[in-house]
Amino acid sequence: MINRLMMKTGQLENSKWELSVLAFTRLIGKFTMKIICMITLLMCSCFVSACDGDKPNTTVVEENGNTNENDGDENNTDMGTHLTTNDYVRDIVNHPAFNGFGELLLSRDDNSSYYNTPISNVGSLMPYHGNVRPDVIVGSVNYMIDEVNKGKTIFYDIYTEQQKQQDPAKRNTGIFFFRGNPNAPFAVVCPGGGFSYVGSLHEGFPLAQRISELGLNAFVIRYRIGSEQYATEDLATAISYIFRNAAILGVSSKNYSVWGGSAGARMAGNIALSGVSAYKGDNLPKPATAVIAYTGQSTYSSNFSPSFITVAANDGIANVNTVERRVENLRNAGVDVEYRRYQTAGHGFGLGTGTDAEGWLDLAVRFWQRHIKE
Repeated sequence: MINRLMMKTGQLENSKWELSVLAFTRLIGKFTMKIICMITLLMCSCFVSACDGDKPNTTVVEENGNTNENDGDENNTDMGTHLTTNDYVRDIVNHPAFNGFGELLLSRDDNSSYYNTPISNVGSLMPYHGNVRPDVIVGSVNYMIDEVNKGKTIFYDIYTEQQKQQDPAKRNTGIFFFRGNPNAPFAVVCPGGGFSYVGSLHEGFPLAQRISELGLNAFVIRYRIGSEQYATEDLATAISYIFRNAAILGVSSKNYSVWGGSAGARMAGNIALSGVSAYKGDNLPKPATAVIAYTGQSTYSSNFSPSFITVAANDGIANVNTVERRVENLRNAGVDVEYRRYQTAGHGFGLGTGTDAEGWLDLAVRFWQRHIKE
């Protein structure tokens, strides 16, 4: 009996020992596996870092469902990188060539709601304009990028810091410079937009680029939005600024011209009618010529600047009959006017590329050149 009890007790002790050993083995096994997993993960991480320079590739999914492969940087655009119509409006604003003034290339004071708009749909920023050509816009934007990379300044403030502090809206103003031949006359191009936006991308930069290609200097004004009076005052300030800095800018202060489309043409017409000083600018001569495109403004006088005027018969905003009455009134007052009426180009046709108005700008430059006096 005693022997049997001793045997059972021994078996129980052995069983406890075996269970302890088994538990200890399992514990060691789990700990070992954790060590192995940690070492494996560490080795994989080192391998990935060695392959991609410690910068993991990420894919950003845009709100419109498109994906944008990048290398982890928010903006990896080089100073000289050209844009395409596949890029976005935000890529214009954020391009390093336009650092400090990128927003002013666009139509409004706050364009953030349009940042995710593809440049291929940039016409949505300028609803009053027709014939908006994204390829033409990209071409002129890339031209400016190239100018910056040549070391040239393309944007100039026209107001002092003190003036901007007194009127914060003046921070959204300035002029973009498209250089022609040194010491050649200059034009100031005023894009339209109903004074609710400034259509520089379509009706400013492409026109100024073409003027510069023809050997003359051109500036595109970014003016205050919301008021014809303030916008024209900005134009007068810009002209005065260019006159005061003509030697530094390398332009002639003689025989300048003012250009405008739609609302911008009203600004040009105001200066052609009343002069720079009437809008708080310096006491300067009137423009040698005014180039006035598709506006219903009807003012005129005998001392109005010689004018090149154009419109399309199917313009839904500027009535062709109003335009032609003004042409007749100016001619009757003794003003030299060249008038070009197109049929199907619509309102806000810009360069007119691909329409029956294509080539009108070259005709306007020739008209200006006829009025350039040595």
